[in-house]
Amino acid sequence: MAADHPPIVETQGVTRRWRTEEDTDTLARALARSSALRDAFVSLEGELGAGKTTFVRHLLRALGIGGRVKSPTYAVVEPHEAPDGLAIYHFDFYRFSDPREWEDAGFRDIFAGPGLKLAEWPQNVAGHLPLADLAIKIEAMTDDTRTVTLQAHTARGSRLLADAA
Repeated sequence: MAADHPPIVETQGVTRRWRTEEDTDTLARALARSSALRDAFVSLEGELGAGKTTFVRHLLRALGIGGRVKSPTYAVVEPHEAPDGLAIYHFDFYRFSDPREWEDAGFRDIFAGPGLKLAEWPQNVAGHLPLADLAIKIEAMTDDTRTVTLQAHTARGSRLLADAA
């Protein structure tokens, strides 16, 4: 699987401050316009309530997904299809505890196939996931702002990072 996501020589990153939810939407819209997003794997890290699912909601809306966008905390994965046919898989591994579940649920096949993969709490499945093209870490600050670090780990991630600028 790692061959599908070859790492670049060195990672590239940028840190931003989100002061409002509009800042979240701005990044989501920029990424949604990027052609590099189509088969990307984007990991989302941050404590409970940091804004991971909120970011995913904005991204899905920017990709044309209507209706209710719910967190897959209990279902582990929520599949979506964008109007242009793009398959999108939103994972939430917060409650993930059994490595056998990874194989039984067919997650390996999803990550090996086409489509956008978004994974919250990727650290809970360490050793199973491929290297994220783009890792987004959201930290809630005491003043209700968010410090957001975007780190590209692959050439695709570098294109996403450039398109998000």
